[in-house]
Amino acid sequence: MFINIINSISVGAIPFILLLIPAYGFFKKVKVYEAFTDGAKEGFNTAVRIIPFLVAMLVAIGIFRASGAMDILVNLVSPITGLIGMPGEVLPMAIMRPLSGGGASGLMSELITNYGPDSMIGRMASVMQGSTETTFYVLAVYFGSVAIKKTRHALPAGLIADAAGIIAAVLVVRVMFGA
Repeated sequence: MFINIINSISVGAIPFILLLIPAYGFFKKVKVYEAFTDGAKEGFNTAVRIIPFLVAMLVAIGIFRASGAMDILVNLVSPITGLIGMPGEVLPMAIMRPLSGGGASGLMSELITNYGPDSMIGRMASVMQGSTETTFYVLAVYFGSVAIKKTRHALPAGLIADAAGIIAAVLVVRVMFGA
């Protein structure tokens, strides 16, 4: 029943948003197309500035995975995650998500291929992907591109938010789709 309601809402959600934003801009007398193209131009300039930081971050993630450090970390943390009901199969994705969105997407794709999109593991990985952020990526790339050296509270706040998102994903999936 609940899944059918969510499916019905999701069919129209994106078209509704795509129509709502330009309509809101029109009524606020904003030149929507010009604002869009100006934003796209700024986005391109930002992309060019962040490329060196992006390359450095991707190399570091590659080294982390290839060295076996990911496997060691999973083995150390898995007894703790078992306490909240997180399957061990989802743990590498939970660890990778704060580091790399692409890496986490790859791991999620593997989980969905192996266990199915409607499995507990597939659903948990999907909700986790949407409930967390690529904290280290954001700090390295965006803070680096504007020369911020001291992240101050950004790293702890981001990691706490990621932990909350991971725990919430596990609990919500368990409640909504059963243990």
